[in-house]
Amino acid sequence: MFFMDKKNIQSKMLSYRDAICEATVQEMKRDKNVFVYGIDIADHKGIFGTTAGLAEKFGAKRSFSTPLCEEALVGFGLGSALAGLRPINVHMRIDFLLLAMNQLSNMVSSWHYGSGGQMKVPMVIRAVIGRGWGQSYQHNKSMQSVFAHIPGLKVVMPTTPEDAKGLLITAIRDDNPVLIIEHRWLYDAIDKVPVRQEPMPFGKAHVLRRGKDITVVATSWMNVEALRAAEVLARRGVEVEVVDPRTLVPLDEKTIIRSVQKTKRCIVADYDWGFCGFGAEIAARVSEKCFGVLRGPVGRIHFADTPCPCTRPLEMVFYPGAETIIREIERQLKLTPTDLTKENFYSYERKFKGPF
Repeated sequence: MFFMDKKNIQSKMLSYRDAICEATVQEMKRDKNVFVYGIDIADHKGIFGTTAGLAEKFGAKRSFSTPLCEEALVGFGLGSALAGLRPINVHMRIDFLLLAMNQLSNMVSSWHYGSGGQMKVPMVIRAVIGRGWGQSYQHNKSMQSVFAHIPGLKVVMPTTPEDAKGLLITAIRDDNPVLIIEHRWLYDAIDKVPVRQEPMPFGKAHVLRRGKDITVVATSWMNVEALRAAEVLARRGVEVEVVDPRTLVPLDEKTIIRSVQKTKRCIVADYDWGFCGFGAEIAARVSEKCFGVLRGPVGRIHFADTPCPCTRPLEMVFYPGAETIIREIERQLKLTPTDLTKENFYSYERKFKGPF
């Protein structure tokens, strides 16, 4: 099904996974220097479907599976980028990208700087985060704050299919390293996406929902939870504004500050641990720039301060969700608790069937 929006741009309904795959195909056709590699890339199911069919379309030299060695994979990408290619390295679990931290923090991120701007590293790293089916403590991390902390490394967390496609195109064309973090539950999200997607600028936040009573700044899957919370509270006349930064580095601080100056209240719902996290950075900036208008402290919502448990009941306590956001908004607005006994907050979880 195709649509024409108000800007006369032809769009179609596309899933998040298909948007990523379509962007990759588009850029591989446009530029013969783009190639994709990583563990199980060429498997017929293609990393949750995001690389499905690439090997068949472009051959084994431009889409191939690799041995399991994260540091070598990132180092290989660095060498390829310095040689003039544009590699896309996919990691099914961001947890094990830690094994490549020497390459990322000492080599990939700083090569452009170390060469006095003479050398470029046009490399994309796609890393998957998420939850469910007993992922437990070794397969649940996000760690966007860790990577955003490193100068020279751009960090992107798209939430919508359109953003996934547009930001990936921009990342591939960028002349220096970009880390794209994708939540596995988002792969099933479906929305309108431009057929001829133009590159989407980094450093431009997306206001997903307008409101006047409180601002929720959310990352990745927490935007889905924030929108659900806003939907529930709207029945009580509460207007929640949801702001998705989309890119953590570079950060669109102005849109966030403008929203909080309007609503005078703020919650940061970060898909990560709280201590020294990205949510803490946003809370600090909002507190500094909006001190004169804030009607209360910035609220912070994040993972429990513990390794993730394996069992589903404990996992549900570890991860915050729409209910957590609702209760924090009620606390800030001094509202009586909403009856949530008949609400369904985990429909996406039931769609997810496992990694392959």
